[in-house]
Amino acid sequence: MHPEDSMATMQINFFSKSLKKIVTVTALIPVDSFMQPEDRTCVPDGGFKSLYLLHGFSGTFSDWLTGSNIQELSLENKIAVFMPSCGNNFYLDDNERSELYQQFAGVELVEMTRLLFPLSHKREDTFIGGLSMGGFGAIHTGFAYPETFGRIVALSSALIIHDIAGISAGFKDPVADYNYYHAVFGDLNHLVESSNNPETLLDMLLHDKKELPEIFMACGTEDFLIKENCAFHDFLNSRNIIHDYFESAGVHNWKFWDEYIGKAVTWLMK
Repeated sequence: MHPEDSMATMQINFFSKSLKKIVTVTALIPVDSFMQPEDRTCVPDGGFKSLYLLHGFSGTFSDWLTGSNIQELSLENKIAVFMPSCGNNFYLDDNERSELYQQFAGVELVEMTRLLFPLSHKREDTFIGGLSMGGFGAIHTGFAYPETFGRIVALSSALIIHDIAGISAGFKDPVADYNYYHAVFGDLNHLVESSNNPETLLDMLLHDKKELPEIFMACGTEDFLIKENCAFHDFLNSRNIIHDYFESAGVHNWKFWDEYIGKAVTWLMK
């Protein structure tokens, strides 16, 4: 970032009706110009394009800001970026607890930010992205609300549906156990055919002849989730879904995500 450039960075706290609690969101709004005050109202005609960027498992609203160059990317590309804290619920609705994370990420957060900031309301200017658990959330939320999001960015996505489908009580992996997966994803014996599976959502969109969001996926070849990302890439190909898929040397870390969020923002702004 050049010395003459500046960035409106703010932390927003508001009561979410979807989650029944106060949530925190980091917002990047590229409106400042330190050396050229006459350009302070540099809002594009129709409002800023927007990217809703989701964190991974155990993450928070600050992860993308501290782990990547998203601030510079926002300023250079004149794109507003919003990064919420959403816990470890894979951005899925928990109807038993009335904690609707899918609705929060796909509806309420978009509506709230559009009230607060000069954003474009156009589908083609509204994007959702994330890493790991947030990559799953971006794909699932994008498919759940295809009328809202025109493009999806999914990095090292935790596309674990087929890994946990049908697991039994007592199951445990390095991340979580049966009780957690059951609480988040519901009946694991019927998970594959449920709406918590992005593949099921995609097939529903195809059946209804809905317009699909465009998809950008990337995963490191040494990432522990590479098999799952390859499998989803193959699934998209099996449905003749044109998408951008990238593999390169890398593991599940910020070095990889920082490189590919830059490439993804360039792709978004094409």
